[in-house]
Amino acid sequence: MILRFLSAADYIYILPIQSINGVLMSKDLILVESPSKAKTINKYVGSKFVVEATVGHIKNLPKTKLGIDLENDFKPSLVTIRGKSDIVKKIKSLASKSKKIFIATDPDREGEAIAQDVIDILDEKYKEKIERVLFNEITKKAVNKALNNPIKIDENLVISQRARRVMDRIIGYKVSPFLWRAVLDQYGSSLSAGRVQSVALRLICEREDEIEKFVSTEYWSIVAVFTTDKGEEIKAKLYEVDGKQIKIPPKPDMTKDDWDQFLTDNYAITTADLANDILEQIKKIENYSISDLSKKEFRRNPFPPFITSSLQAEASRKLRFRARRTMMVAQSLYEGIDLDSEGVTGLITYMRTDSTRVSEEIINDSRNYISEIYGNNYLPEKPRSFDQKNKKNVQDAHEAIRPTSLKYTPEFVKPFLDEAQFKLYELIWKRFIASQMEPAKLETTTVSVKAGKYIFRASGTAILFDGFLKIYDEDSEDTNDENGNGLRIPAGLEVEQKLNLEEINPNQHFTKPPPRYTESSLIKELESNGIGRPSTYAMIVGTIIDRRYVEQTDRKLFPTKLGRKVSSILVQNFPDIFNVNFTAKMEGELDLIADGEIDYLQVLNDFYKPFAKSLLEVEANLEKIKCEKCGSDMDIKIGRYGKFLACTNYPACSNIKSLKEISTGTNEPEYTGEICPKCNSRTVYREGKLGRFIGCEKYPDCDFTKTISIGLKCPKCSEGDIIPRRTKKGKIFYGCNRYPDCDYASWKLPKPEEEPISEEEEF
Repeated sequence: MILRFLSAADYIYILPIQSINGVLMSKDLILVESPSKAKTINKYVGSKFVVEATVGHIKNLPKTKLGIDLENDFKPSLVTIRGKSDIVKKIKSLASKSKKIFIATDPDREGEAIAQDVIDILDEKYKEKIERVLFNEITKKAVNKALNNPIKIDENLVISQRARRVMDRIIGYKVSPFLWRAVLDQYGSSLSAGRVQSVALRLICEREDEIEKFVSTEYWSIVAVFTTDKGEEIKAKLYEVDGKQIKIPPKPDMTKDDWDQFLTDNYAITTADLANDILEQIKKIENYSISDLSKKEFRRNPFPPFITSSLQAEASRKLRFRARRTMMVAQSLYEGIDLDSEGVTGLITYMRTDSTRVSEEIINDSRNYISEIYGNNYLPEKPRSFDQKNKKNVQDAHEAIRPTSLKYTPEFVKPFLDEAQFKLYELIWKRFIASQMEPAKLETTTVSVKAGKYIFRASGTAILFDGFLKIYDEDSEDTNDENGNGLRIPAGLEVEQKLNLEEINPNQHFTKPPPRYTESSLIKELESNGIGRPSTYAMIVGTIIDRRYVEQTDRKLFPTKLGRKVSSILVQNFPDIFNVNFTAKMEGELDLIADGEIDYLQVLNDFYKPFAKSLLEVEANLEKIKCEKCGSDMDIKIGRYGKFLACTNYPACSNIKSLKEISTGTNEPEYTGEICPKCNSRTVYREGKLGRFIGCEKYPDCDFTKTISIGLKCPKCSEGDIIPRRTKKGKIFYGCNRYPDCDYASWKLPKPEEEPISEEEEF
């Protein structure tokens, strides 16, 4: 027997081999994306398998060149991502000693592309051993079922992902240098253009333009309080005058003819004098009575279980989570939580989905749960399904976001979850259970009160049967208002019943501009227009915030001066490319590739021909930067250390320049819109050793500074934000901004779940 010392690498390589009765046996290899997912699955499959993580994509387009052959059917040149060579080596070694190779990357286009990455790095002789398995949920039952029912890699999904990647690269690589040059003298070179991010930015900037141009219209409402002889109150709003319904004037700049027509059909109270005149007339009226009383019953159906966009929207509204945080927390619930005696268990199904479909098995379980916990009166006669036939671009590959098992109630799992995980899991749980419950039954009572030629109206809604509202109500905000809508209406009222006028008041109002987008409303807008997909929503919004094109204040998205400048340049020069319709069309064609209905080349030609035409027109009008050594044009290149200018006459002329060398102007201050708490001057954005921060414009006379959050919540307290900090010796680390109340600190930046590779992050 020969003995030798083994290195750590040797131990890795001998893992797939086990001995049974002295005979060496191969293990099966399972490949997933993330180490935490690998850890969970490893507990389910036992010693017959080795579970390894690819840690996301293995291959990508090269960083320093286009990497796409535009003259040869847009063929991409994929290379191994820097830093992944050890992982590749490990996968090859494990594959060589495995009987079968199961690729269990995520069940979507990105996962399918990663599966193809694995095939591409392995020798041809291993191809026969490769099987594709899909885990819609990470539970023991689901994992074993998938392993027993392997499939083949879906080439159409891979091609669709590659086409999306190629589109993003072409736009990022071709447009971003133009953008750097176009605004170089003011902002430097850290700018980017992206196929979808630029459309999202355009929507935000156009909304800001609407808000700035909006001219409000004054109008008045009149609200009265009437009482019955028993002292019961009815709060009602003036609704009608002389048979004409009171309406809000649509806009202040109407022509005289339009205004006359509006007043012919409606009645408007536009001034305080008119409101007070009406008030005095009503006070003089002696008789007030109920002229109409109607009741209407209606049913309110439950919402479907969550898909990615609705989960992000609800988590934003109810939990105040950013989309990235929602997906990071959901990823942890999907990949598995240690439930002590239950072991590591995935608590929810895959969280990147736009399908509301759920399995028959879980529906049956939910019906049993509803019957047992809430009673049969809360259980519909038939299971509920949510039809998506009329919804475009739905990828029905997997289910809605739901609990993996109804035995894992929020109360059961609460001791094993942090605060953020519990809140999100409870939201998902309640939404799913509610989706299979009886509708709520409500009754609306509408009362009309006559006062001469004036009619007041009040409406109130009562819940006859709460149904699904017992556990979940999306519209949870208080709907009562000062105008008599949603208020309690006394019982026992009758038509022609006399009332007393107790109080009457005029209220001044002004029409409001359209609201600024929030992260969730922007995602809804993108989804409704067919732009972006479940795997990209959080990344789209995160990218434009990270690029400082947009800032988030009180959950509202404001375009920065830089963002508006970038959007203006892109829209002005590429109006047919960076618009909603063209982007939605491209998304639709990518879906057709995934469905096998259209080929890669046709889609890329549909995209590239109009894009190339626009690019040529723009470049023809762009002022060239000349090389001072030979007079040739200088072009922007991307190297290992970033962007630089290089002479196009290379190798005859090897002149290169930093982009900063040709900046002809002084950087203009970028104001934050906030006031310095020390001296009441304005605050501006500055750059420092730790990155961007906020400082006083009066520096050095005023030394006020403020750290900008990097958009990640503290993983320890879930309340504070992670900020870069520096030790006494000058080393950078990351800590909670609530220190010393929270002492979280780490040398490494806490990362959300790995998102799909996107050109919009690279350029």
